[in-house]
Amino acid sequence: MMFRVWAPSAERVRVRVDGTDHEMTAADDGWWQADVTGTDYAFLLGDDDRPLPDPRSQRQPDGVHEASRVYDHSAFEWTDQSWTGRQLPGGVVYELHVGTFTEAGTFDAVIDRLGHLADLGVTHVELLPVNSFDGTAGWGYDGVLWGAAHEPYGGPDGLKRLVDACHARGLAVVLDVVYNHLGPSGAYLDRFGPYFAGRTDWGAGLNLDGPGSDEVRRYVLDNALGWLRDFHLDGLRLDAVHALVDKRAVHLLEELATEVEALSAALNRPLTLIAESDQNDPKLVTARDAGGYGLHAQWSDDLHHALHVRLTGETTGYYTDFAEPGALARTLREAFFHAGTWSSFRSRTHGRPLDRRVAPGHRFLAYLQDHDQIGNRATGDRLSATVSPGLLACGAAVVFCSPFTPMLFMGEEWAAETPWQFFASFPDPELAEAVRTGRRREFARHGWGETDVPDPMDPATVARSRLDWSEPGKPGHREILGLYRTLIRLRRSYPELTDPRLDRVAVETAPDDSWLILHRGGLRLACNFAAKPVELPVAGEVLASWGNPEVGAAATVLPAESFVLVATR
Repeated sequence: MMFRVWAPSAERVRVRVDGTDHEMTAADDGWWQADVTGTDYAFLLGDDDRPLPDPRSQRQPDGVHEASRVYDHSAFEWTDQSWTGRQLPGGVVYELHVGTFTEAGTFDAVIDRLGHLADLGVTHVELLPVNSFDGTAGWGYDGVLWGAAHEPYGGPDGLKRLVDACHARGLAVVLDVVYNHLGPSGAYLDRFGPYFAGRTDWGAGLNLDGPGSDEVRRYVLDNALGWLRDFHLDGLRLDAVHALVDKRAVHLLEELATEVEALSAALNRPLTLIAESDQNDPKLVTARDAGGYGLHAQWSDDLHHALHVRLTGETTGYYTDFAEPGALARTLREAFFHAGTWSSFRSRTHGRPLDRRVAPGHRFLAYLQDHDQIGNRATGDRLSATVSPGLLACGAAVVFCSPFTPMLFMGEEWAAETPWQFFASFPDPELAEAVRTGRRREFARHGWGETDVPDPMDPATVARSRLDWSEPGKPGHREILGLYRTLIRLRRSYPELTDPRLDRVAVETAPDDSWLILHRGGLRLACNFAAKPVELPVAGEVLASWGNPEVGAAATVLPAESFVLVATR
């Protein structure tokens, strides 16, 4: 087998294969190679005898500090030959974390619950990062070997079994990938070459535009294409792309979109790129022939924030601006709330307007909850711990009746009582204590007592964050689950609800935002967020409701904290 590694500054490189060292030969452009037979391997740079895992490793059976293992993609027997993929427009995304979705926390255990997802009506399963990170438990955003599926989850074969099973159920699979930084433990890339340039808020950032950056960019592009091609994935969610520092004329994101488009044509199935960005810049999801980067969608934190404020009344931090009257209505119409407007949280103007005449709403993912907005709260509390079932129902109705692509976070569909907290499992005691202390100090600045913040290194924190699969059949949870199934079914049944044309969206609100009427063609969604009944002119055939609103000939009386979706013709 030919072992290859990029180490442009090294004067000597060896590869240790199954315990025996072999000298490597310098090839072109800083690459080294050696033809050796074996399975487990690591590289030694210069005269340093410390073996390092392969930056492009496909498998790490013993963790991120140990030897890599040769992996043959052709050996897996796929059964999804008839799979033709799913486009994102018209879809419903379900975000889950493999380690806490089930008690076992493995890819195979997720397979056992796919029937629930298929019955729910979702179309895309979005997996939080499954790349290799130090320790056994974690969110996955501290990954350091991006091409190796986390071994405790089931490794590369386990991930392939999950993707194969999803496709058999008609479910597309999107993987969350992190290219903006590397984790704090096991990030050896800088020993091989000029991979790093500066730091982000979370760790070392990549050199995307400096000397030697061509191969660094290729490292990212090959990783992305490998997930889509070799693991049969249907899309990637790109974490925090605003932290990608790239001053080249052709941004990495545009280059990625171009190569993914070519791969999609070769595979003859749709491949989707979804960005997370706080820049509120339409350029990300504008087609390349119109001067954009050509990504297919991006998360819509603005809609989340507007909904969260409306449902909870929280107005601190980045929620402050969303207390402005009409914030929810504006975001439903225009996707961005901050669009070249003042952001008090940032103390500057922020964002750029979206041309709602031409930009389709399906390019924005709408959600009531997600892993960040739950897990980055001090105690990881879900909305179900804060608001009434009626307000939860109103929030879900707004998301699924919006012109955007709906997304929900695991357990949301039955108002799970389990929190989803921040957790990690770094073996290094000093690093573990630093994370523990940093987390508590961070929330202490926001008024939380240090004893209120769960210890992220305590296995009990992970245990608390696992879904309780006995809940969906229990009173209170069962009704919410039925509502989510109904809303998703209606979204598929009525073209008005998947119509992405933002210039056809109309919203009426009370001066104090206590109620809202969303117009979707011949459908009307009326939500009463207030603690008292309200009469609204939305008479028609009731398609879905919460709170048993009575439909009259000319008006509907909505009880407190309720909604009704009606067809007016």
